[in-house]
Amino acid sequence: MLDRYVRPIIDPPLNAVALRLARTGVTANRVTGVGFILGLISFIFLAMQTYGLAFLFIALSRLADGLDGPLARVRHATDLGGFYDIVSDFVFYSGVVFFFAVGRPEVALPAAALIFAFVGTGSSFLAYGIFAAKCELSDDARGKKSFAYLGGITEGTESIGVLLAICLWPDAFEGIAWTFAVLCWLTTVGRVLQARQAFGGDL
Repeated sequence: MLDRYVRPIIDPPLNAVALRLARTGVTANRVTGVGFILGLISFIFLAMQTYGLAFLFIALSRLADGLDGPLARVRHATDLGGFYDIVSDFVFYSGVVFFFAVGRPEVALPAAALIFAFVGTGSSFLAYGIFAAKCELSDDARGKKSFAYLGGITEGTESIGVLLAICLWPDAFEGIAWTFAVLCWLTTVGRVLQARQAFGGDL
């Protein structure tokens, strides 16, 4: 929901940094890999309940994720790079929730509910992208991507905010998880309805 408003603010500095990195020979796939490794490190701190360091590595991981796209466009994006980016993102988001629950097993149920909701948003995101590419649909409002996709109540900005919030207020995890899970399912339902309108067909 917020991505279309945040992108115009963060894209110029990200693009500037990407241009500098491109001149040094750094590739987008390497930045994706670094971001993923930073995410893996955050998992360790989440399991240890060291939430300050978890916050730091989650933020650094998402910074790298924000840089790999502009860098890929400067150095000519590849389908393999888009694949790496999507897979690492989905593992990262579910991994943060899972490893928070590793550190606090008493919140396993809301953590599972949130990961379950991520399946809905993730599958609708990917399914729409596949068929939008087939129909040659595109939308650059949230920045140029490897393929077109629908927005929703819960997009990247909101998801990152939630992951950082559970590090700042770990005792509020249960409420945050249940609330965001509901919003994720509303997003999934909305995407299904929008896909029906975009692609046509009967119920």
